[in-house]
Amino acid sequence: SLYVSEYFSQSAQKLSFYSWYGNAKLFHFHVPEDTVLLRWLLQASRGKGPECTSMEITVHFRHGAPPVINPLGTRFPANATVRPSYNISISLGRAVQNTTFVNVTTPAAGDWFIAAHLPQAAGRIEVKGFSTPCPYMFQADMFVLRLTDMPVLEPGVPMPHTVVSPAKPLHVKVFVPKHAAGMRFQLSSCVTSEQRACAVRVLLGSITLPQSFQRSLTCTGSINCSLALDSPPWEKWLQIMVESLGTANASVSVEMLASFTVCRPGSASSFLNFISLNQSQAGGRPGAAGSSAPAAGEAPRNASGPRSSCLQSQPVVREDLDVVSVRYRLLNGPSVPVSSLSPTLLLLNLNTGMDSGGSLVLNLLLNKTSVSLANATVAACVSAASPVLSLNATQNCSTAFSQGYPLSVSTSSAEAMLIVLYPQTDDWFLSLQLLCPKGQGECSSAEAKVTVFAYLTPCFNDCGPYGQCSLLRRHGYLYAGCSCKAGWGGWSCTDDTKAQSVGTQNLATLLLTLSNLMFLPAIAVAVYRFYLVEASVYTYTMFFSTFYHACDQPGVAVMCIMDYDTLQYCDFLGSVVSIWVTMLCMARLKKILKYVLFVLGTLLIAMSLQLDRRGVWNMMGPCLFALVIMVTAWVHHGAKRRHCYPSSWKRWVFYLLPGITLAFIAISVYAFMETNENYYYTHSIWHVLVACSVAFLLPPRDKHKKPWAWSQKLTCRYQICQNDREELYAVT
Repeated sequence: SLYVSEYFSQSAQKLSFYSWYGNAKLFHFHVPEDTVLLRWLLQASRGKGPECTSMEITVHFRHGAPPVINPLGTRFPANATVRPSYNISISLGRAVQNTTFVNVTTPAAGDWFIAAHLPQAAGRIEVKGFSTPCPYMFQADMFVLRLTDMPVLEPGVPMPHTVVSPAKPLHVKVFVPKHAAGMRFQLSSCVTSEQRACAVRVLLGSITLPQSFQRSLTCTGSINCSLALDSPPWEKWLQIMVESLGTANASVSVEMLASFTVCRPGSASSFLNFISLNQSQAGGRPGAAGSSAPAAGEAPRNASGPRSSCLQSQPVVREDLDVVSVRYRLLNGPSVPVSSLSPTLLLLNLNTGMDSGGSLVLNLLLNKTSVSLANATVAACVSAASPVLSLNATQNCSTAFSQGYPLSVSTSSAEAMLIVLYPQTDDWFLSLQLLCPKGQGECSSAEAKVTVFAYLTPCFNDCGPYGQCSLLRRHGYLYAGCSCKAGWGGWSCTDDTKAQSVGTQNLATLLLTLSNLMFLPAIAVAVYRFYLVEASVYTYTMFFSTFYHACDQPGVAVMCIMDYDTLQYCDFLGSVVSIWVTMLCMARLKKILKYVLFVLGTLLIAMSLQLDRRGVWNMMGPCLFALVIMVTAWVHHGAKRRHCYPSSWKRWVFYLLPGITLAFIAISVYAFMETNENYYYTHSIWHVLVACSVAFLLPPRDKHKKPWAWSQKLTCRYQICQNDREELYAVT
C-alpha cells in the first residue's frame, strides 16, 4: 500500500480569558478521504514578562461542527441537546512553551474544529494602556497519513485479502448506497499462514469526536464471524480496518463480504411535486386548471401506494434566508401524515459546510382531532447521516454510528421542541411513526397529522432580551454566539442564576445618569466667573454622558436618543476636552492664546479618538501636555511677580489641594477599581469626583471683571455710562 503524508497549518492566535463563546479561538481543518492516521500538533506559549504567570489552556475537539462548550457551568436553554465536548488541558508552568500531540486513528473525513481558551475571566475592566496583559499564544497544526490505493469492497462480492502482520493492519472501504436499511459484514475463510484458526479484530466506521460509535468485531478461534448494522450512513464511504491479533511473524488470510438491505421508499412523484410547487408560487395562473396536479390539501401519493414501502418520504424545500439562516418548507403543506406501518421521513439538508455555526430548531405539533386512538403516540427521531427506520417503545433513536435525538407527541402532550446547537455538517433526517400501546395491529389503519416547523437560526430566540447575537468569523467560516448582559448567562442568555433584578437595573441607570448632574455646580461656578466657553464644554459633557449611559445599559432600563456609537464618541470627546479646557484655564494664558489652544486641542483630540477610542493616551496625552503648559505659565507668572504662584495660601488649601486630591482619587477608581459587577457605582463615583474637582480647580475670575449684577444688566431705565477710555486729545 502507498501512504501519503500531508501537513496543514494555521496561524497562531492570541488566547483570551473566557466569558462567552467569542473568547474561544477557533481552528477549522478539513481531513481528506482515506485518512488512516490524524495527528494534531498543539503548540502553546506565553510571554516572558513578570506579568505572565502559570496558566492552563483548555482545548476542545469536534468533528463536523464547532465544539459546544460550557466552561462557566451555566444552564442551556430548555429543549436543547447538549453532549460534552472532548477536551484536553495544556499547562504552561515554568516553561514558556508546551508542545502536545493528539493522535486519532481512522478519523472521519470532513470538517474538524478545535477551540482553545484560557480560564474564566476575572471581570476586571482594564483601561487600555495602563497595564500590559501577558500574551498567551496557541497554534494547531495537522498531520494526516492517507492511503492512496485503499481497496474497495464491492457489495455482494467476496474479497480475499491478507493481513501481513499485526503492525500492518488491512484497510478497505465500502460505499453505502442511499436507502440502505441495514448492512451485514461477514468474515470467512479466516486462517493463519500456519493453517490455524485466526485471531483478528475488525473495526468498522471512523472515529468522530466528542463521541465515537466505531463498531468492533473480534474473531478468535472461529473460522466465520459476522456483524449486522442498522441504518448505516447513506451515500458515504465506510472504512473497515482488519488487524491481526496473532504473533508477529504469522500472516492472516481472510475473505470479506458486505451485503446491504435496501429500503424501497414511497413518496410523491417528483413531477407532481414540481407542479404543486409551481402552482403554490403562481397562485392559480391561467391554464393551471387543466393540469394533472392534485387538488389543494391533498398530498400526492406514489403509484405503488403508501403502505407497500418501508418509509414514506415527504419532499422538503430548503430556503436560504441569510448567513446561517435557513427555513425548511414542506411542499405538501406543514402537516405530515404519520402512520404505524412505515415511518415518515423528512430530509433536512445541512451539508453546505456553512450551516454548522447556528442552531437547528424543530417544532412538532400534533393535530389531536386527527388521532382516533387516545393512547396513541407519535414517536420522532432526529439523526444525522442516516435515518432511523424502526421506531418502537424500546428503540433508543440510534443508528449504526451515531446517536439521534428522540421526540414524541401525544394527545396529552401535543407539542415537542428540539434545539440542536451547532449541528454537524451532514444530511439530517426526521423520522416519524405512530405507535400504539397494545401493538402495531391496534392502529394499523390509523393516521395522525403532525405539523412540522424546522429552521436554522444563528442564535436561538436571538439571545433573548438580555443578550446580543454576534456573528463570528474564522477565515472564511462564519458562526454565531451570544454575548449576555445584566448578569444573565448561558448559551442563549437564559440562565438567570446571577441575573440583575429590574430594580437593580433601574438603580444602575439612575446612578450612572443622575451622577452627571454633579457637573451643575461646576457649570454654575464657570458661569459666575465668566468662563463661558468652559461652561459650555461642561454642559456638553454632562448632556452626552447622561444619555450615553442611559443607552449603554445592559438590561431593560435603556433609552437611546440617537445612535449608540455617536453617543459614545460624544461622551468620550466631551470628557477629554473638559480636562483640556480646565487645565488651560488654570494656566491663566492670554485670551487669544487660550482660545487658539482650545480649538486646536479639541481638533487633535477628536482625531485621536477616531483612531483609537479607548486608548489611554487619548486622555493622558492632553492631560500631560496641558500640565506642561500650566506649569510653564505658573513659573512665568511667579518669576514675573517674584513670589510663588498662586500666591494665596487659601487658594492652595481650600481649592487646589482638594481639587487635585479628588482628581487623583477619580483616576484611581477609574483605572484600578472598576469591574463588571461594580461598574454602575464605581463609574458613578468617577462622575461625581471629576465634576467636583473641576469646580474646585477653576481659577477665580479676572480682577477687572465685575460680578454679574442682574439688576444692572436687565433694566429699562436710562443709565449714566462711565467712559473708561483715556482722553488722548480734545476736540474744539
